[in-house]
Amino acid sequence: MSNGDGDGRNDLRMPDDDEVFAEVVEMLGANRVKVRCADGKQRTARIPGRMQKRVWIREDDIVLVEPWDWQDEKADISWRYEKSEAEQLREEGHLQ
Repeated sequence: MSNGDGDGRNDLRMPDDDEVFAEVVEMLGANRVKVRCADGKQRTARIPGRMQKRVWIREDDIVLVEPWDWQDEKADISWRYEKSEAEQLREEGHLQ
């Protein structure tokens, strides 16, 4: 997945217009986690069924969430970054 210039940088999935970076703060159980979003809000995020058995989400993981239109304190997780990808996002200034 390297872009070919030899610096080890990967092209990472970036947020769409309706997505925001978030850090998992607490596991709540029942496929829900508490996340701290890059826009400064804490939300309860839902782990969708397509991710439940394939992607393990833990505290301190960096994820992409899609806040709900009708209830801003809730969101759906759409992507989880690996640790190395999260470090790359921090180095490039996308995360605090």
